[in-house]
Amino acid sequence: MRNSILALFMFVGLGILSAQEMTPTKLYEIIEKEADTVKVNGNQYQFLFNEAMLICVFDENANRMRIISPIVEREKLGEEELLNALVANFHSALDVKYALSDEIIWSVYTHPLKELSEHQVVDAIQQVYAAALTFGSSYSSTNLVFPGNKKKVEKPKAKPLKKT
Repeated sequence: MRNSILALFMFVGLGILSAQEMTPTKLYEIIEKEADTVKVNGNQYQFLFNEAMLICVFDENANRMRIISPIVEREKLGEEELLNALVANFHSALDVKYALSDEIIWSVYTHPLKELSEHQVVDAIQQVYAAALTFGSSYSSTNLVFPGNKKKVEKPKAKPLKKT
């Protein structure tokens, strides 16, 4: 009896571990269910979610994936918006972060590919979308906010330079 119970736990445990191994095919199937349209380009899935463009980029060899959405060109922003995005990265962007690449502000979710669950992919899509949508207002990816400094704009204090 004891061996039967142990064997059952091992079988269930192995089933759970193998069920969580995300592949590009599984990732595509999840995105296809959630998205309005999907376009495949090599190791990228470009898709529309509630009329917003999102891109999923993955690398099986590096075991990484990211879901991103372009928000605005850097030149169209002032210092205040950039500081608000940095504060939001700590308090309200949660699993998504605001990032700058190629002079574009993006909302970005990154995660190891194989360890992703279907629920995490769906949640990532929703958070990337929400963070892009709320940039400039609440800067949030969900309704949750970590407590702490909620005052967004803080002027950096100039540090005096030491002369040598």
